[in-house]
Amino acid sequence: MSTTFITRTLDVTTGSTETVADLTADCDAFLQEAAHGGDGLLNLFVPHATAGIAILETGAGSDDDLLSALHDLLPADDRWQHRHGSPGHGRDHVLPALVPPHATLPVIAGRMALGTWQSVCLVDTNRDNPDRQVRLSFLG
Repeated sequence: MSTTFITRTLDVTTGSTETVADLTADCDAFLQEAAHGGDGLLNLFVPHATAGIAILETGAGSDDDLLSALHDLLPADDRWQHRHGSPGHGRDHVLPALVPPHATLPVIAGRMALGTWQSVCLVDTNRDNPDRQVRLSFLG
């Protein structure tokens, strides 16, 4: 049995606002190179303490709804014990407990087996760190 493992780091600039960045096209491009039309698994990992990976619909308001829900659940106020950075930054360190820093997706015939409206997204509420990395790994 032959096993392929290919990994690459994607640099993402999220800016100075809370962001849901759609990575689906980047994942598709990576798989076109890495999977060669085969089956396997795509793993995404964010090596940051204040960002996560989510699978959700984008462009129809769900991305804004997610940020709104996170703001309701994790208000940017002075309740957090973790206090460095901008006011309320402690909330950003709790985010990965709700939006994990990883996701693993099935790859069938070289493509992610996503549902019709699903997208792969980086969720970043940390306005203090505009530069992120996402590790894409294909195992096939």
